Amino acid sequence: MHRRSEHMKPKRKYHHGNLKQALVDATLKLVEDKGPNGFTMAEAAKLAGVSTAAPYRHFRSREEILGEAALQGFEIFADLMEFAYNDGKPSPLAAFEATGHAYLAFAQKYPGHYIAMFESGLSFNMNSELAHAALRAKSVLHRAAEELVSRIPPGKKPPSSMVSDHIWAMSHGVVELYSRGEPGNRSIYSAENLLETGIGIYLRGLGLLEPDK
Repeated sequence: MHRRSEHMKPKRKYHHGNLKQALVDATLKLVEDKGPNGFTMAEAAKLAGVSTAAPYRHFRSREEILGEAALQGFEIFADLMEFAYNDGKPSPLAAFEATGHAYLAFAQKYPGHYIAMFESGLSFNMNSELAHAALRAKSVLHRAAEELVSRIPPGKKPPSSMVSDHIWAMSHGVVELYSRGEPGNRSIYSAENLLETGIGIYLRGLGLLEPDK
């Protein structure tokens, strides 16, 4: 009975000022446990310790809660990417590689946000705030690629947007297949190693790294 009474306490804990964030935090936990489509508004309310009607003060649907979780995730993600790119790296190459590692680090540290952002099926254009946050994150990798590609001789230079998209796709693939969940346990290589060697092979193909001896 003591455990049950403790479980009931959150219903009195959250007030109007922090209800919205309590629901987002509950949603992040649910998407980690059940996936982005495996929970209901009522379950988010229950986990947050509020009534089933309470979420509708801030969100009209489960998709809107996921959208807020994705927005917060992209804001964290963009900050991490900008820090990785600007944190006193000795060369454009080092800065570029750091953004790839920041992608992987974010997915590992913030799995709930990552799922809401990339696995929930939400459109980044569902609202202007989400679209702006997603663009800010991607633009960091694009700037890093642009600076790196500028070192390639004319005539051999690929579009920097293509380079940033390739690295984004590679990073996403490593996360999906080898960084989270059971598939990651089947690789003899760590996600970090897979990403680092993959980026290395890609950059050698562009002539930006010396071939292996």
